[in-house]
Amino acid sequence: MAHHDEPLLPHALGLAEAARRIRAGSLTAADLTRACLTRISRLEPRVQAWQHLEARRALEQAEERDAALAAGNAPGLLHGVPIGVKDIIDVAGMPTTMGSPVFRDHVARQSAAAVLRLEAAGVVIPGKTVTTEFAYYAPNRTRNPWNPGHTPGGSSMGSAAAVAACMVPAAIGTQTNGSVIRPAAYCGVVGFKPSVGAIPVEGMLALAPTFDTAGVFARSVEDVALLASALVDPGRRRPSRPPARSAPPRIAAVRSPVWDLADEGQRAAFAASLDALRRAGARVDELDLGGAFLQGHDAHRTIMAYEAALNLGDVQRRYRDALSARLNALLDEGRAAGESRYRSALCVRDAARREFAAAMSRFDAAVTPPATGEAPATLAETGNPAFCTLWTLLGVPAVTLPAGSGPSGLPLGLQIVGQVDADDILLSVASWCEQALPRPSRLP
Repeated sequence: MAHHDEPLLPHALGLAEAARRIRAGSLTAADLTRACLTRISRLEPRVQAWQHLEARRALEQAEERDAALAAGNAPGLLHGVPIGVKDIIDVAGMPTTMGSPVFRDHVARQSAAAVLRLEAAGVVIPGKTVTTEFAYYAPNRTRNPWNPGHTPGGSSMGSAAAVAACMVPAAIGTQTNGSVIRPAAYCGVVGFKPSVGAIPVEGMLALAPTFDTAGVFARSVEDVALLASALVDPGRRRPSRPPARSAPPRIAAVRSPVWDLADEGQRAAFAASLDALRRAGARVDELDLGGAFLQGHDAHRTIMAYEAALNLGDVQRRYRDALSARLNALLDEGRAAGESRYRSALCVRDAARREFAAAMSRFDAAVTPPATGEAPATLAETGNPAFCTLWTLLGVPAVTLPAGSGPSGLPLGLQIVGQVDADDILLSVASWCEQALPRPSRLP
């Protein structure tokens, strides 16, 4: 492990620091990209984070960024920094396979709206990161960088693993249930799922549009805030750094209706995190969620299945035998649900939103586990998303921070949840909490 006082090699730089060095002229985009590609070539056989990699194109992009800077052109916010893109998000000229053989030969003609914003910010895109099948449960080949016998989580598995392994400083993914927060927690990085709708999803797989949310992975809160600020809609412009807090936050400790699913290691880590936040000066009070929240998981399932059946119905009709049994079951369930049940589930969602807003009126944020525990020791599953489901149902923003390790030495996390469209406040609280929690060691 590298010590914190050792100078970082280029591939290990955080997003903000790498962008600063490129703008200052102490690092070139080409050198950073070359260092990341070398790191990928070294670790990719073990981690398998990339579905599609274009090293030559990435280096050409980086050299173009350097030439633009040398010519005196104003640099973009993320000028010359390599960013991974989940393989359900279109990048013009690259395959978008959706993690399925059905789309094996599909090449995107134009980039997704979010990718266009990345390109306008000056990033370099080395390739596409691995996703589960249609961003649902059926796992793909990526392994957890901490231990290749463990899942990295899903569905944004490649993005989380690539950032954890220092292959790229940051990456983008999506969440429809727990697909940003859970893999970030399992891989020991920072994951940020903004409020639903904050980042455009045009040009991305539509699974369940009520929930589909683009999110980001990096190795610090500063870095996820910076990346998100380049992606959000102009009307929701976020500061590129989390606002500094004038006072410690007021925090609600939420065990949620699925607390019994948390293993002993996660429960102990959650208690330790609460103690650390209190010692740092935060006011932490328990908050029990009842009412509509008790129906929240069923409501999320109904909405997701119903909308997935609408969006992937044609794919299933044409290619049913090429889809996993689990995805077929979800689509069959959604088709059988009926509009009345779907509308009832949306009513539960609306009631839970109102209850959460009222309960949070005296808090700056809530904290809860991001997962049931460490990444499971399997590659046949991606882990249980239950601790993410309610927050995705509500459409509220969430951040997960590394927060200790479990009995197998794999990362555990702490999930911090804000109120809808109050992403700047959430990031401010998350930055404060990051300073209060013990810093994890970097990967070898």
